[in-house]
Amino acid sequence: MIFRQLFDAETSTYSYLLGCERKRSALLIDPVASEVAAYIELLAELDLELLYTLETHVHADHITGAALLREITGSKSVVHRDGGARCADLLVTHDERLQVGTVDIRVLHTPGHTGGCVSYLIGDRVFTGDALLINGCGRTDFQQGDAGTLYDSIHRHLFTLPPETLVYPGHDYHNKSMSTIGQEIAGNARLGAARSRQDFIALMDELNLPYPRLIDQALPANQDCGKLPQSYQGAASP
Repeated sequence: MIFRQLFDAETSTYSYLLGCERKRSALLIDPVASEVAAYIELLAELDLELLYTLETHVHADHITGAALLREITGSKSVVHRDGGARCADLLVTHDERLQVGTVDIRVLHTPGHTGGCVSYLIGDRVFTGDALLINGCGRTDFQQGDAGTLYDSIHRHLFTLPPETLVYPGHDYHNKSMSTIGQEIAGNARLGAARSRQDFIALMDELNLPYPRLIDQALPANQDCGKLPQSYQGAASP
């Protein structure tokens, strides 16, 4: 399997390219609009045809590249049915599977950061978006977020995976690129084994995080699968 972890420094966003060596087909997880030219160049370099763009959720901190990539490559956009992006080509549900050549993708519904969050289990690795971060998790105070729901999602659908499963998050702000399920169970500061569900809810309720600077531009654009508004001025971290 072809694998590339891609990083947008402006938003601290990780995107992921995975491809089938035999069929020369590929998918992109959480593409960023400002990086589309780089994706196209990489696809050409690797001789890959892009079949799918997979969103882990409808983002509030950057605009997805799904619409641009669909126009350029004919790729199909994938979003959970509760994500609020009815423009997507495929609206998926929990435990649904997609295939890109020999690459098998399993959808895990992991709401709590938003109502439509999913993680994608592909082989020995899971792509967790903003639900489970390295030593942390996404906020739960907007977009149908709910701390108890996030705790349950992670403990039921992610922490039950084999401990050696590699964790690739949607963001990182501390120069870390990956973790494992075992490491997160043992030591995640917000969700690890030492913290109860009640304690986690209390912790998240007390964060008092600032309003995301770009949510009023990025969220409507992403609900329209990444069509760029004229007022969009770039992206920033949540």
